[in-house]
Amino acid sequence: MMPSQSIKYVCAITTMSLAFLVSACEAPERPNAAPSAYLGISTRLLKDDLVGFQVIMQNATATAQLEAYARCAAAQYALIRGYGFARHVRTTVSSDASMWTGDAIYVISATLPRGVATIDAEVTVAACREMDIPTV
Repeated sequence: MMPSQSIKYVCAITTMSLAFLVSACEAPERPNAAPSAYLGISTRLLKDDLVGFQVIMQNATATAQLEAYARCAAAQYALIRGYGFARHVRTTVSSDASMWTGDAIYVISATLPRGVATIDAEVTVAACREMDIPTV
């Protein structure tokens, strides 16, 4: 499968995947700006299937870039725990100058959860790797 074909496949999986790819791939050009840097992910298990992720970036191009970073972390964490899916609950983003922090909550599950903000963990992790977005 060619990279462009795999991106089309990911976009067909869920609406969230499409938003993820568009936000991560179409960041506006910032002349003379420092490159974005992924600075870390911390996870905290809130309940058996409810997980919080805190992600930190420097020089993010938009809120969507930080949200994509958290989504990549959630997808990889779901796979590590033996689950195949995650559902986004909420993400809050704050920035102070060039430092951006995101606090995201996801439900992880073995079967496709109800709702529109679901992700297929395996497909999402593959897309994260293609776009060089780190995971846990």
